[in-house]
Formats: sequence, C-alpha cells, structure tokens
Amino acid sequence: MKYYLISGEASGDLHASNLMHALKSADHDAEFRFFGGDLMEAEGGTLVMHYKKLAYMAFIPVLMHLPTILKNMKMCKRDVEDWHPDVLILIDYPGFNLSIAKYIKANTSIPIYYYISPKIWAWKEYRIKNIKRDIDQLFSILPFEVPFFNKHQYQVRYVGNPTVDEIASFKTTYHDDDFVEANSLSSQPIIALLSGSRKQEIKDNLPIMLNAASSFPGYQLVLAGAPGISPDYYQQYIQGVPVKIVFGKTYELLSHARAALVTSGTATLETALFKVPQVVCYHTPMGKMYSFLKKHFLLVKYVSLVNLIVDREIVSELVADKMKLTYVQNELGKILSDTPERDQMLKGYDEMIKILGPAGASQNTAQQMVFLLQDRLK
Repeated sequence: MKYYLISGEASGDLHASNLMHALKSADHDAEFRFFGGDLMEAEGGTLVMHYKKLAYMAFIPVLMHLPTILKNMKMCKRDVEDWHPDVLILIDYPGFNLSIAKYIKANTSIPIYYYISPKIWAWKEYRIKNIKRDIDQLFSILPFEVPFFNKHQYQVRYVGNPTVDEIASFKTTYHDDDFVEANSLSSQPIIALLSGSRKQEIKDNLPIMLNAASSFPGYQLVLAGAPGISPDYYQQYIQGVPVKIVFGKTYELLSHARAALVTSGTATLETALFKVPQVVCYHTPMGKMYSFLKKHFLLVKYVSLVNLIVDREIVSELVADKMKLTYVQNELGKILSDTPERDQMLKGYDEMIKILGPAGASQNTAQQMVFLLQDRLK
C-alpha cells in the first residue's frame, strides 16, 4: 500500500521513521512519500520537502514567513492529491497538518490517520471539532488522552509511548562504561542539566540552573547540549562556571546522573524513564502573568508529562514566578541524597512506567493501521 506521511520537526522525523520501519514489517509492499527529514529518508521512499523548510515557531517568525508557509501548504495538498495514497498519516505538527487534513477530507476519499495527537488537552481545545470532522483514526501516545477524547465523544487508540521504545532500545545496546573518561569527567556524582532545545528556553533557564546546581559541593555539573544549538551559544552562560557540556549524548548522561534539573517537555519523561530524580524548571518572562493565565485558562494542572501521566505531583514543578534560585536549590537538595523525597519520586516513576505500558508503540501503531486499511479494502 501507499503511505503519505507529514512530519514538520525533528522529533516527528524520529517517530515517523520508526513508524515507517514498523510499517515495512507489517506491509512488505509499503511505498512511502513524505514531508519529513533525514531519518525518514533513510527508511526509503520519496522525500518531497525537508522539515527544516517548514519549522517556523512562534508568532513573529510565522508571520514573517507566512507566504512561504502558505505556498508549502498548497504544494503539499496538491502533491497528496496527485499521488493519491491509500492513507495520509499526520505526525504531530498540528498547525500545518490540520490544515492539510481539512482540505484532503473535503476533496478526496483518502483516509486520514493522526499519530501523536495535537495537545488540545492543554490548549486550543476548540480544535476537537476539526479532529472529529477530518481525522478518521487518531493513535495516541499518552494514556490520559483517551478519557479526554472520550469526553468529546471521539474514540482514540492508545498505542504505547515511543519514548519508552527509544530508551528500551538504547538500554539494550548501551554498554559504554567509558562515558566519564571520554568526556573528561571526574568520579564525583553528576547533576545533569537539560535546559531546553530552543535558545529562548536556554536563555531563561540555564543561568538559574547553573547557579542552583553549583551550590552543592561534591557534585559535578554536566549540561546536555541541544541539537541545532551551537557550542558558542552556550559559552555566554557557562563561561567561568565549572560545567561540562556534551552533545548528542543525553541518554548516556542520564544513565550516569544522580539527579537532574530539567526544562519541561519530553525531557521530563526521558529523565523519569531513566529513573533519575528531577526538578522541573521553566522560567518565563512576566512570570506572575503566566501563573495567572495558567491558573485561569490552561486546561491542565501540570506542565511535566510525568505528573500529567500519573495525575498527581511526582516531580516538583518550578514554573514562571516559582522558578527562583532559592526554590531550585531547596528542591534539588531534597533529592540528591537518600531522602524520603527521593524515594517517593522513584516510586512515582515506577507507577508512571506501569501506566505507560511496555515498549512497542511503533509496532502497535503500524499493525493497527495496516489492519484497518486492509479491512477497508475488503
């Protein structure tokens, strides 16, 4: 069968490539055409456009590149129509993908599947109308999304979480005991710093993280450099601070860390899956205003996936006006040594891991997609 996939960023490229790999096992005649990246291209098929030409974030960059975005959307719609796949598979990236879905649903008979749901449970809940109208099947990677969509009379399929797969795969192949020596680290226990993947996140969070972690003697600081961020950018923040920086080795770092300061996002889930106690740190400009908006307008109680999955506070969240040096120092101090707080957090991680279920998200999704498509062709 013919599969057209659309991914608009690096994380989507990773998840889509794993799904493509699984689809080839479930359907030996699988053909691919896609908007995506290098990882998807390595799985075979035709790369129509690289996600780097699509990935504009925030209001001003989107506004500045609006003619290009609209041109890319028009080209994508036409390309999907012309190739006429057996299914269109959308991976996250809702701003672009929901627009494509609306057009394809209205103008073709191509079934539309969504893998990795738009996070409408956090904001933009109104998008449920578009999803119910345009998406034939939604494959969820977060268990709490199931009751959320059920509340809106829309049934979704929880298939497991691909981050569980990626870490399980890493653990089966990682036997490198030379991480410390290869990165010129000492024998002191490590405090890992995961300060975000975007420059604004790094700018807002890293200075406080560094100051807080530096106040604990007997530990060494190791910073996970984000892909796409140059080492030079970090220098303005780490100059004169005893911290090592490693790129492309976040999982290795977490394998050796005693504790971590983590900017909210998938990194909080990754840290928990490695069973590293953490403090979630997310400073924002105008912190009091953000806290007010979070309290009155956001639809979720938490910002970290760990707490959202378990539906209670497993890890401390220092967000907006709570992201202050003394607070970070206090919360970090609670989890560095063998304390009741550290033990409770580790037990909470076990609870989260049980809720997520075993590895196999890509395989589960591919098998269900192929079954549904074959059933549709009968």
